[in-house]
Amino acid sequence: MSRADRHADEAPFVGRRHEAAQVRRMLYGARLLTLTGTGGVGKTRLARRVAEALAHKYPDGVEVIELAGLESGHLLATAVATALGLRNAGSDPLAALVVFLSDKRMLIVLDNCEHLLEDCAVLADRLLRGAPRLRILATSRQTLGVPGEQVLAVPPLSVPEAGGPRRDIARHDAVRLFLERAATALPGFSLDAGNATCVVRLAQRLEGIPLAIELAAARLRTRPLEQVVGELDERFDVPISGSPSGLSRHRTLRATMDWSFELCSEAEQRLWARLSIFPGGTDLDTAEAVCAGDGIELADVVDLLAGLVDKSVLAGEPWEAGLRYRMLESIRAYGAERLEREEARALRARYLDHYLDLARSNRIDEIGPNQLDHVRVILAEVPNLRAALELCFSAPGTATKGLETATALWGYWLLAGSFTEGRYWLERGLDLVPAGTARGMALWVDCMFALRQGDLEAALPRIEECRTLARRPGNESVLPFAVRTAGVAAFSTGDPERGLALLEESLALHRAAGDLDGAAFSLYYAAMFGAAQDPVRAAASAEEFLALCEAHHAVVSRGYAQLSLGITAWNQGDWRRAEELVSEAAEFTREVGDRWCLAQCLEVLAWAACAREDHQRAAWLLGAAHALWQAIEVSPAGLSPQAFWHERCTEQARRHLGERAFTATFRDGARHSLEPGTAVYAVGA
Repeated sequence: MSRADRHADEAPFVGRRHEAAQVRRMLYGARLLTLTGTGGVGKTRLARRVAEALAHKYPDGVEVIELAGLESGHLLATAVATALGLRNAGSDPLAALVVFLSDKRMLIVLDNCEHLLEDCAVLADRLLRGAPRLRILATSRQTLGVPGEQVLAVPPLSVPEAGGPRRDIARHDAVRLFLERAATALPGFSLDAGNATCVVRLAQRLEGIPLAIELAAARLRTRPLEQVVGELDERFDVPISGSPSGLSRHRTLRATMDWSFELCSEAEQRLWARLSIFPGGTDLDTAEAVCAGDGIELADVVDLLAGLVDKSVLAGEPWEAGLRYRMLESIRAYGAERLEREEARALRARYLDHYLDLARSNRIDEIGPNQLDHVRVILAEVPNLRAALELCFSAPGTATKGLETATALWGYWLLAGSFTEGRYWLERGLDLVPAGTARGMALWVDCMFALRQGDLEAALPRIEECRTLARRPGNESVLPFAVRTAGVAAFSTGDPERGLALLEESLALHRAAGDLDGAAFSLYYAAMFGAAQDPVRAAASAEEFLALCEAHHAVVSRGYAQLSLGITAWNQGDWRRAEELVSEAAEFTREVGDRWCLAQCLEVLAWAACAREDHQRAAWLLGAAHALWQAIEVSPAGLSPQAFWHERCTEQARRHLGERAFTATFRDGARHSLEPGTAVYAVGA
């Protein structure tokens, strides 16, 4: 199942047996099935439950992709590609997705499509046309309108009739859900003769809407059931209808949230509204930094969060650094409506400042002991960072702040292989920021990502602009980066001597500026790109890079240092040392999900297997690497450190094994899961 699914609500799933069976039946005949229904009716939980049950039916996997936190349709295809492991989908991520999925038998769940309806429709249509064995299960308040789409309207949970037999009450899913959540709010609560009438009335009043039932059950922490039901009766003040329409259900949920909101303290109401700005949830420190002030005391935030958790407005999820607090999308949307205009303006300013500071203080490229912590923080905050970038580039006067945020995230874009998304944000900012240091720094990052994608047409003009801007007064800090990027470009254009000279120049400039991080990466590029040209000098650069990483306990960068040193050892003829270094690097990169580094490691390990004449192992490793190269949309034939040896290793393994055996072993490696841990485990076997 999807990594996104790990963030699903952990509460027990209640009922829906009939609907789940119906969804499974419909998916057998439908390429696209959309679950529709009012907010809070349980579309997401039903889709996730069915996807989990059907996982064994799809040999290429089931992926749940949460779209609620994605606020820009421009990034939809990129977000889906990233979720599927296609980290570097090039300039046309939708086309890359079609190619990637063309032979896959897979189920994709697109959850919460309604705010990106047109984009989701285009995506689904293209994918289904190009991938004949693909199935898509979508959840949305509206249908996508794609040809061939089948639709299932998710009904509310079943509700007992007034005056029905008491023995039948607990058979209804609405009652079962209420009893489950009520027992959590008030341990020991159960259905009995004394409360049965109230339980039935509550289930009827809330029309079987799961979210409304959960909000009501949470009130049992502070008041008796009879009072909860009485308050609901006063709130609705209308007779209970036998067959409510979809519109009345929407009003029921709205009225229930109004009631829950009004039962909160004034400070809880303010925090609820302010927390709606976080599409990816938040932790305590961030909630304090962004939401405190103007009616919320800093010292009170932790207790207010606990109060909202008690009321089921927030869900607290364990995280490495404590708890993260998340809202269901319907509750978050309601909170956003309650945010006053002036309050929203001040909140946005604090939000943008916080996420610029977070991006700067959690730079993954920083040579220091906290690199792994920085990776974890950024991964948890990606949806909020995207929202911050969207706000920066959509509001007057904040574009520079957005460009600085996107640039500070370059280490994340690199590690994740998300070059397309990184370029998307950088180029939006570059269109709005015509000059200055922020533009210069963004230019070199944008150039580097374009080079990784083989887009010389876009990269070369940007490099020249970056170098020109760097020589203007006030932009001196840009120059070492501009020179380094020009050096990498020289290798891409077939001028390795000039490339090495520029990389050495950039190293000297970084050192003169006292920039340890910049110097470390200039050493890395000098080692990687110079390995074939001058392996002795490249090895010295790699050794120095590794020493820096070890001295400063920079564990993420250490994997790259070991890779670069392994490649220089290989070019010096020491394949045993290359294998040892790169095996250790590969073992670590799986832990941080760094497919870019792992693909290169598997390549070197395949070469080493050829050197020891274990051609079957080499073919398997080439296949495993091939799956990763496909996932990040890069070909080793186009990379100067790998191209020659990749072709030579492939030719040797094919010649010794024979075409048939080579192909079978290669495909076996390629069939392994794209999760890095699986491939590394096989390497060490």
